[in-house]
Amino acid sequence: MTVIDYFIFIDSPFTYLGSHRFIELVARYDVEVRTKPTRYRDIFAATGGQMPEDRSPQRRAYRRMELQRWREALDIPIVLAPTVFPAEEILGNRLVIAAALAKLDTVRLTLEIGRSLWEQDKNIDDWAVLREAAQRAGLDADKIRNEGPSDDALDQIVTRNTTEAIARGVFGAPSYVFEDGDVMWGQDRLQFVEMKLASLA
Repeated sequence: MTVIDYFIFIDSPFTYLGSHRFIELVARYDVEVRTKPTRYRDIFAATGGQMPEDRSPQRRAYRRMELQRWREALDIPIVLAPTVFPAEEILGNRLVIAAALAKLDTVRLTLEIGRSLWEQDKNIDDWAVLREAAQRAGLDADKIRNEGPSDDALDQIVTRNTTEAIARGVFGAPSYVFEDGDVMWGQDRLQFVEMKLASLA
């Protein structure tokens, strides 16, 4: 079975845009996905990246144009300027990691968390919003957290994920990392992910 380490930022619009097609690829090929939420501020600090709000006006304007282009190309509804962005990711990261430890469908869960932010313009730092997202993914958020590790243990995993991501060459999200070290960054690289999966099938 092919293993892909899926390094994400919970509030990334590009993680959200790519997650629809990534789910289809995972279903089509024999793939084990290890979803690894990370702290994007730490990754940017270590790799020369900048938060969107810290980028030049030209880069911010281009990012908005790219979101518009991909929204139209993929026919995926997306709010270009969510009310709460950047969003606080702690609660969402903990939920996704607890779900991963329970061997649940974290790819679908992250898609639905992204939908809450980028389609419904909701605050993903609100547990009620995360509970609704999990329900759409067929999961029980309260059960996952109540039966899972402590907050501290989950936060330590986020730290480890972030350290691992930097060590393996990840500098943005989504990043799809194969066991041989191949890193494919961005939802617009999914065609290369599929090509590699087909070659390994």
